[in-house]
Amino acid sequence: MGILGKIFTWWDGATIGTLLWSSRNGEHVGTDAQGNKYYRSKKRGEGQRERRWVIYEGANDSSRVPSEWHGWLHGSFDDVPESNLPPARIWEADYTPNATGTQAAYRPQGALERGGKRARAVGDYEAWSPDA
Repeated sequence: MGILGKIFTWWDGATIGTLLWSSRNGEHVGTDAQGNKYYRSKKRGEGQRERRWVIYEGANDSSRVPSEWHGWLHGSFDDVPESNLPPARIWEADYTPNATGTQAAYRPQGALERGGKRARAVGDYEAWSPDA
């Protein structure tokens, strides 16, 4: 994306204004495995909560925020997750993007995108008919 795209679009990464504001008013605290950068406010008013935000690497999709960073963003804990992460479990899967609305989305048998044909129902089900 060119410089004009960075000036005017918000859906694919951050705009130039957001990047400038973040570098001036925020303190970079960490980066996750996908390249998303996490910030917190440098100063806050008396009695106010610390402001925390994320600058996405690529498309702005909140499902790309890992659970440990999600907890930090929402104030569940104060320490940066990178400092106290447990070791990865063998059964944990890597991140896969949300495929809803794309060609890779799950379409079960009988979905309109797959021709709309499904296996006949078996058992004691009878469809209602207004003529009966």
